[in-house]
Amino acid sequence: MLELARTKDLDQVLAESVGAQAALAPVASAIREVAGAAVEMADLVSLGRLAGEAGAAVGSHNRGGDAQKQLDVLAHDLFVDALRRAPVAAVLSEEMHEPQVLHDDAPLAVAIDPLDGSSNIDTNVSVGTIFSILSSVPGAADLRAHFLQQGHAQLAAGFFIYGPQTALVLAFAEKTRIFVLDRRTSLFREIAEAVQIPQDSSEYAINASNYRHWGPSIQAFIDDCVKGMEGPLRKNHNMRWIASLVAESYRILNRGGVFLYPGDMRAGYSAGRLRLIYEANPIALITEYAGGAATDSVRSILSIMPTDIHVRTPLVFGSLNVVNLVKRYHTDPQFSAERSPLFGRRGLIRQ
Repeated sequence: MLELARTKDLDQVLAESVGAQAALAPVASAIREVAGAAVEMADLVSLGRLAGEAGAAVGSHNRGGDAQKQLDVLAHDLFVDALRRAPVAAVLSEEMHEPQVLHDDAPLAVAIDPLDGSSNIDTNVSVGTIFSILSSVPGAADLRAHFLQQGHAQLAAGFFIYGPQTALVLAFAEKTRIFVLDRRTSLFREIAEAVQIPQDSSEYAINASNYRHWGPSIQAFIDDCVKGMEGPLRKNHNMRWIASLVAESYRILNRGGVFLYPGDMRAGYSAGRLRLIYEANPIALITEYAGGAATDSVRSILSIMPTDIHVRTPLVFGSLNVVNLVKRYHTDPQFSAERSPLFGRRGLIRQ
């Protein structure tokens, strides 16, 4: 029989963190409850159509206008119920129009995308759950105030990916860790204590079918990637596109790369499509704790002050040097000049 590695489980890691910093106890409690719900979610996802038409639409739409699947609604209820057992004042979900009160005087607020990528369910592509934990705002008359905070204010963030393995990626206590669910014990066991994303990469992820809608800076960057060794970047590139944010993130954490979901010229896409508070912010915290970077093409995601609880943003994240390079395509006039055929053989990389 296969001998599995014996590593710390999630409870042990959380206990050690709280032992070193007692103020983290409420955050650890919320993480435990979310992890418990994720075990149930993983079982439900793994059943596929044996659980019924989980991928079928229910005839309603979430706040972002996306058609809701049956499993979206089930996931929402499962995680909100779990958070009722934690010291959480309010919860914001992609499946809710407004935040919901859980415990008025509790110290935390949790924003969550209960089932990211639900359109992939029927095709058996990895889906996930993304969450962000913030300090609640004492005495807030408007529940939205709990969530209208910069990403830098996050106390912890993470995502679960329901794939060949069910894994938890957790940004907590200034580290990004990875845990895998041991189904024999229903415990998440640590497989990476301090993830570090490679600073450079020749792999990018973008939906190339939208090329004609992109702005010139994104087009220029992708054009130069496609040119490979013969282009100004002097490097051959690979493109990957899974169309699942958690799957793209997990790949980047394990082997580097850059993910791009820019704004574009289509109606409703000028500000991107990913939600800042419960998608981009948690992914950005995870990425930065792992030595990477996350921007809206120019600005740090974690520095953006949200103007609405469901506000959208472009998102570029991954290997530090590549994300910074994408920013230079937007801000450095020399890069635009070198798109001219006259300069087509010159390199773009400068100190």
